[in-house]
Amino acid sequence: MKRDIITIDRDLCNGCGQCVTGCHEGALQMIDGKAVLISELMCDGLGACIGDCPEGAITIEHREAEAYDEALTISKMVGNGKNTVIAHLKHLKDYNEKEYLRQGVEWLLANQDKLDFKVEDVLHAVHDHQKADACGCGDNTPPPKPQAHNHHAGGGCPGSAARAFGGGAVSAATNGNAMVSGQSELTHWPVQLHLINPNSGHFKGSNLLLAADCVAFSMGNFHSDYLKGKTLAIACPKLDSNKDVYVEKITALIDSAQVDTITVMKMEVPCCGGLLQLAKMAMDRAQRKVPIKLITVGIQGEVLESSWV
Repeated sequence: MKRDIITIDRDLCNGCGQCVTGCHEGALQMIDGKAVLISELMCDGLGACIGDCPEGAITIEHREAEAYDEALTISKMVGNGKNTVIAHLKHLKDYNEKEYLRQGVEWLLANQDKLDFKVEDVLHAVHDHQKADACGCGDNTPPPKPQAHNHHAGGGCPGSAARAFGGGAVSAATNGNAMVSGQSELTHWPVQLHLINPNSGHFKGSNLLLAADCVAFSMGNFHSDYLKGKTLAIACPKLDSNKDVYVEKITALIDSAQVDTITVMKMEVPCCGGLLQLAKMAMDRAQRKVPIKLITVGIQGEVLESSWV
C-alpha cells in the first residue's frame, strides 16, 4: 500500500529540535544533535512536524510501502549509531510492540560482530540496566505504559498517538439515583481508519471489527456483544474523504497484519452500504482471503441482518 513517510535531510538539519515537539507520535527524536525518525512504524505521515522545521530539512515522501520489516528497519538504523538504535528499541518497548522488539534484538544479536557498538550496552539501556534475554521481551519487566510526548500549539493532535492497552476499563454513569457500570472492550488507539497503522502489533492475527461511525451510538451493547475480543476500525462511507486510502489500509490489514476475520457493522441507511463495498474492494486486491461477516443495525440499535458474505 502507499504511505506518507517523513524523510529527513541530515545535511540540512541544524538540530534545533522544533520538529520533535510537533511529532505527537514520538517517532522523531533528537539524537547526537540531529533529528532522527526512530520509528517508521509509528510515523503517521500527517506532516505536523514539517511546519516546525525552519531549515526545510523535513519532507513527506509518498511511496509504495511494503509490509513493515523490523529487521530491515534496524539494519538501516545502525548506521546512525548506538544512541539511535537505543531510542528506536525503547520506542517499541514503550508502545508495547513486543514482537517487533524481539525481532530487532534478534537481528542485533545475529549481527553483533559487524557493529561498532556492543549489543549488551544497547540492551542494558533499553531495559533499564536489567539483563535482557535474547527474545528482548523483558519477562520480569511489567508492561510499559506509552510515554507522554511534548506538544505545542503548532504540532498535530496528540490524541492520535498509537497505543495498545488491555480492554476492560470500567466507566460509570448515573441513571436516576442508580449507578450503571459499563466495561470498555477497546484494546488500542487510534480507531479511525485514516489514523490507524495496519502494521501496529495489536492488529496481528486479530479479528477485525470494521464499524460505521454511528453504530456504537445506536447500540447499548456494542462493547459487550460485538467489540469484545476484536480490534476496531471505524469509518463513515458517506462523509469521509480519500476512501482509496481506506481500501489500501484494509488490504494491508488482510495481507500484512493477517487478520483472521473481518466483521463489517453498518447502519440500515443506504449510504452506509459503502462500508461493505470498501471491504470487498480490499479483499479483491489482497493476496489472502479472509471471511467477512456483515451485521446491519437499525437506527434504534436492533440487529436487522447478520450473515457471512
